[in-house]
Amino acid sequence: MKVAFIGLGNMGASLAKAVAKEVAGTDLLLVNRSPQKVEEFISQYGGTASDLEQVFKEAEVILLGVKPYQICPLLEEYQDILGQRSNLILVSMAAGLELEQMASVVKNERIGLIRIMPNTPVAIGQGVISLARSQVVTDQQIAQVIKLLAGAGALYEIEEKLMDPATAVVGCGPAFVYQMIEAMADAGVALGLSREQALQMAAQTFKGAASMVLETGQHPGSLKDAVCSPGGSTIAGVNRLEQVGLRGDIIAGVEAAYKRTQEMGQEAGQN
Repeated sequence: MKVAFIGLGNMGASLAKAVAKEVAGTDLLLVNRSPQKVEEFISQYGGTASDLEQVFKEAEVILLGVKPYQICPLLEEYQDILGQRSNLILVSMAAGLELEQMASVVKNERIGLIRIMPNTPVAIGQGVISLARSQVVTDQQIAQVIKLLAGAGALYEIEEKLMDPATAVVGCGPAFVYQMIEAMADAGVALGLSREQALQMAAQTFKGAASMVLETGQHPGSLKDAVCSPGGSTIAGVNRLEQVGLRGDIIAGVEAAYKRTQEMGQEAGQN
């Protein structure tokens, strides 16, 4: 199978690496504005340097790792080639850009359109990828894409109307978690731990707590209650975090990210 990546930025390169490592027999075609990035990738993970015309003519799956406002002009430029294709899946990882906007440019109902939103931990195979498909995409094609991206982390298929909320939680979420890890580490340093100790302990605490939620299936509130002994240290800290509005601030941050995601989609559609 010929799989192409257009754009080898942080996200595109991370997903391409996962495909190169995990999926045997894949002919990986790579296109990037900087040829040096392509050469560096090939030297580490394999693949073949390509160009846009070859990719749009030959690839069976194309992952578009360019900015949201660049996708529709790119597809329009190669509209003649796309109009002749039938065995092609286009996968966009652009925040806010709806499948309908892509379809209006492609103008070929035989081409399957998929929209994904990965987050940065895909770089170490621990990411989350949300996925939505157009009506013409079959279950077999979805299984094909899931297999390609399996090495990047967990994948969840959702309705497209939920992609922007998922982007705010999944795509933006790691930045919020990093802020919290940094804040906990800062507190540890203020209380006497070394910077390295505090950072490692804080990060491992987040990792362990997340694993508890996923592996036990228990509600985070129940797991929190299990740590809070009556009159103890933990409930004192939890009470203080409630007073300063930690949960409300996190919700507000996700909502702000959601609003901006929608704005970016509107901007992409206007270009």
